[in-house]
This record gives sequence, structure tokens and C-alpha cells, in this order.
Amino acid sequence: MKRPRLRLRLRLTVRRVAVAGLLLLVTGCSTGPSLENKGAVTAPPGDSHHLTIGSAGFTESDLLAQMYALLLNQAGYKTSLLTVANRELYEPALESGQIDVVPEYAATFADWLNAKTNGPDAPAVGSPDLATTMRALRRLATPRGLTVLDPGKAVDQNAFAVARSYATQHHLKTLSDLGASGLKVRLAAGDECVQRPYCEPGLKKVYGIDITAVDPKGVGTTQAKSAVQNGQDQMVLTTTTDATLDQFGLVLLADDKHLQNADYVVPVVNRSRAGSEGVTKALGKLNEVLTTADLASMNQQVDSWRRLAQDVARTYLKDKGLLK
Repeated sequence: MKRPRLRLRLRLTVRRVAVAGLLLLVTGCSTGPSLENKGAVTAPPGDSHHLTIGSAGFTESDLLAQMYALLLNQAGYKTSLLTVANRELYEPALESGQIDVVPEYAATFADWLNAKTNGPDAPAVGSPDLATTMRALRRLATPRGLTVLDPGKAVDQNAFAVARSYATQHHLKTLSDLGASGLKVRLAAGDECVQRPYCEPGLKKVYGIDITAVDPKGVGTTQAKSAVQNGQDQMVLTTTTDATLDQFGLVLLADDKHLQNADYVVPVVNRSRAGSEGVTKALGKLNEVLTTADLASMNQQVDSWRRLAQDVARTYLKDKGLLK
């Protein structure tokens, strides 16, 4: 139940490249090394000095792409930024080298590649365990000429929030607390929640929460959060980096039994163009500092304070000592 990354908002340092141009590039190019082309997969990692950084068109992806570009620029690379909001387009472009680097989410991307490789009905390979998820993701990405760099601390998972007053009244800090309370819960979420294992079925099975109905107001939308704020609904499906919860008087309940998959932020690169130690080292610096709370704060600055993603990214990196 992610924002269209599925769920994967850029603007700036260079002129934004027209998406229509990318469409022509993607439709006219190959999709990277075939699964049988072991030579392409095992060739030495490339180190192109002009790299295209992809963004998936929503705020958080914009911010990550801007930070990647700034760190790579400082490391001596020239970068261009390109927004493509559809994974069906930007992933083949990543394989072919039209895009060199993208910020991704481990479990979501693993499941997407798995469906692409093994069919839409293939069992999911993303899981709540990060190590297991990363092994599956790298196993699927490598034959396609992609290298998945190490994840950091930041994770953008599905999450559930209730009104602060409701949490205080019923002594709720975790989803287990809510299940044990026996309270009847009307859940504001996307309509697919009734079928997704990490949504209504998981909340019932794993936590024993009495979900009486799913109110189809979307994932983390203003309408959905307002419904919980005014008491129409008791809980809303949102994400761990939602920066607007305080505005609605909402708080997250901890996923203490790890229902949600390990959607840690990971850079994915085209091995033949950006698989070098220089790229890995430059982007790895972000892992040492970036947290889920940092992402939520930066999202808020862009979405609520109307600051430019480029400016927010630059300020953050300077404040953390990663940018001169």
C-alpha cells in the first residue's frame, strides 16, 4: 500500500528532461544484459563521469535524488536529474544505462523485480527481515546489470496512526496494545487494504485488531487523516515518513511484531556505468547519517513549508558535514 512507487516526485540543478524524451529512449533501447549473458554481468564495474540520477516524481524521491546528485558532484562526477514517475519505464532505463542511479525501497523493489522475472503470481520475496530481503533483491538485480548498494538507517514503510487523544485515553503505544484493547476499529485506507496481507488481514491475524470496516479514503490522504482526527474513523494507513501527522493530532502505533516489509532506502545503480568504488563511497556517506525521522522532516519542509527539494537537500547535507 505504498504511494505509487508502485509508490515511486524533480526539479532543479539542471533543466528537467522531458519525460516524453525518456519514453522514446526506453522504447528504443534494450533492457540491459539478458539473464544468460554472464559476460555482461561479470564485466568490471563502470565509472562514467556523467551520471543521470532518476527520481520517481514524489517529494521523498526528489529529495533522495538531489542528495545523491550533490554527493556525486562533490566526488567529481557531473550529474543530471531526470523524473520518471512510472517504474515500468524507469527500471528498464536503469538497466539500459539511460538512467544510472535511482533511490529505491528494498522490499518493494525486490517484489517488483521478482514479478518481472518470475511472473505476477510469483510468491513475494520481500519480507520484514532486511538481510533476507537484500539477498533476494541482489539475486534478482545482478543478472539485469544492476547493483544494489547497502541500505542505511532510513526506512519508509506502511504505518498506522491514531488520534493522540485516542492513544492517551486507551494507553496505546503499539499495534499489539490496540489488539489487546478489544476496541472496534474503523480503518481509513486504500480500498485494496481489505486484501493486502500487511493491511486488514495482517492487522487481524498478527495483532488481533478488530477491524470493523475499511473506509476507502486512500493511503495517508488529507481526507483519511481528517476522518481519524474527527473520530469518524479510529485509525489511518499512512507511512513512517509522513510529515503531517502532528497537524492532524495523530501519532503512529509501533509495528512491534514487524508486520511490514523492510522498505529501507537503497541506491540502485547501473553496474556498467556507475558500479565503481567512487560512486559507492560517495553515496555510502548518506547511510551514516540519514534516518527515517530526517526524511520525515525534509518531506515536511517541501510539502508543508513549500521549500525547494534542492535547497532542503543541500542544507541537510551541509548540516551533517557531508557537503562543503
